[in-house]
Amino acid sequence: MSGNTNKLDAPTGFDPVRRKFLSAVTAATGVALAPGVMLYGITRPSPATANVANEAVANAARWGMLIDVGRCADGCDACVSACVEENGLEGHGRPATDAQWIRKVEIRNPSTGRRQSLPVMCQHCAEPPCVDVCPTGASFKRADGIVLVDKHRCIGCRYCMMACPYKARSFIAEDLEDQKPHAPRGKGTVEGCTLCVHRVDAGRQPACVEACGDSGGGAMLFGDLQDPQSEISRRVASHATRQIRADLGLDPGVRYQNL
Repeated sequence: MSGNTNKLDAPTGFDPVRRKFLSAVTAATGVALAPGVMLYGITRPSPATANVANEAVANAARWGMLIDVGRCADGCDACVSACVEENGLEGHGRPATDAQWIRKVEIRNPSTGRRQSLPVMCQHCAEPPCVDVCPTGASFKRADGIVLVDKHRCIGCRYCMMACPYKARSFIAEDLEDQKPHAPRGKGTVEGCTLCVHRVDAGRQPACVEACGDSGGGAMLFGDLQDPQSEISRRVASHATRQIRADLGLDPGVRYQNL
């Protein structure tokens, strides 16, 4: 199935072998970012255990999301609006610079012409390419599977944006005001969906999931993919689900039903 807008194909030249090579290079003592520009003493946190100070991490969990595309209405943007409100993403009216941590995408089956609308965000991969290519360790994966950006380490190189096959990250090019304390942002850094990590750590649902249940079609389900007794695990076990670009071997934490 292919999309006629917001294509989700991997960037031209994306190569898992090259991704592994870049990961190995960033562990070296010095890394050249440009002629005459070097980063020294780079140490990257292990993707399996990385987390920033004082973050609550459920080590036994792997948080994920199941989206039933059959319940996602074409004109509904409850999830997008909730994300904007929750994370303070009010923009400047310029699509080239405004952040959109979750977006609605229309896809079309070329053989049947069938069209579907679905939300796409950071897929919180088990093997995130954004983490592999980051030269400073700013992109990291928590032990519970949530992929984040440490703004104190991000140098704005945008390697992660180029590596992400889901086009799920954006660059902050302008000064920001009225930021949310739980969602710090900064000019010159990269950002993306956090699965509302501040809510998850407090035992709550991501804002998009909550809004979809309240005013949308109830298409989004959040939970622990590692817990066989959780509703999301039972649904994944009993229904056919798909991961976007599963062929890349990244094992996304976001799955789609009826796609």
